[in-house]
Amino acid sequence: MIKLVYCLRRLPELSREEFQRYWRKNHAPLVKKHSDALRIRRYVQVHTSDDPAIQVLRATRPGPEPFDGVAELWFDSAEDVTAGAGTPEGRQAGRELLQDEKRFIDISQSPIWIATENPIVE
Repeated sequence: MIKLVYCLRRLPELSREEFQRYWRKNHAPLVKKHSDALRIRRYVQVHTSDDPAIQVLRATRPGPEPFDGVAELWFDSAEDVTAGAGTPEGRQAGRELLQDEKRFIDISQSPIWIATENPIVE
């Protein structure tokens, strides 16, 4: 299996809470609705937390501001990523998802890539 990773930054007018609520309550059901057409095997939302421990970690590892969340989508193969998007249903699903993403994601600041996992500790 391969994974599509999408690191998300929210639109500037949204609070992190508003962003995460919309992502969970509105966007997640849309992904689920289109999962068969797009050949998505698994979809996980990783929401950034404001836990106080993050300040300790950031003090030892300075860097850019954290993402507001990470979307992880699993597919059986790289071919499935493109094959799902190559059908009329898949293209329609992709359009609907992108249209919805523009409501809460700063797309220009949100990198996306295909990855393979290499488990070290399981």
